[in-house]
Amino acid sequence: MDVRSLPINLLLNRVLAPNVQSSNPATSIFANSSFESLLTEALLKASLSSAALNPQNSSTNVMNSLANIVSSLESDVSSLGLKTTVFDGVASTENGAPSVHGNSLESTNISAADLNSKLKGVLKNTGDFFVEAGKKYQINPALLASIAIHESGNGSSNAAKYKYNVAGMMSKNGLKTYDSIQDSIFDMSRNLRQNYLDKGKTTIADIGAKYAPIGAANDPTNLNNHWVNGVQRYFNTFTKTTDFA
Repeated sequence: MDVRSLPINLLLNRVLAPNVQSSNPATSIFANSSFESLLTEALLKASLSSAALNPQNSSTNVMNSLANIVSSLESDVSSLGLKTTVFDGVASTENGAPSVHGNSLESTNISAADLNSKLKGVLKNTGDFFVEAGKKYQINPALLASIAIHESGNGSSNAAKYKYNVAGMMSKNGLKTYDSIQDSIFDMSRNLRQNYLDKGKTTIADIGAKYAPIGAANDPTNLNNHWVNGVQRYFNTFTKTTDFA
């Protein structure tokens, strides 16, 4: 089936509300489709429609559509007979509107065990620090861990081993030195909250443009060119199982 001409909202609406009668005859083609195949089609639709423009945001586009549909359903979602884990990525804000948390940069819905499974070197078993810092500053621990992994070569850089600096944090005298890995993680988190997220830089690309600017004087080998893609790749690895699972 070619789903490129069908809107994501239509596909997901049939996924979430298969028993809702629709006046749109186009929806009848999905009457006998399974939940799994419809969700697959929705994901394919998102991928096809957004890959050319911004491949990093395709899953976010699907989750936004999913959140909008959940909020529009008049019946209790649980009465539709779907697994509740489908909605783990959707939560309500104070005004009742849905917000997507599966891969949000401000979500804290990830465990230390999930992080520890990929942390190595001096970062090994530091997942609890990322989770604690994430909760304190309302930043996704997966983002914090992803930046630390990228900046420190997953805990293998000299800065990480000898200065406990896992995030490339700088002072006027050069790389900062910390008393512990925990101190480094919390300082990075404070910096991201105060100087990035609170100032409207709410995507990895926005953060990277300031955190690791291309052409910076202190980047003679142009490593900053890889910052956004590197951090995004690690972040996707951490969050891919929490978007719909």
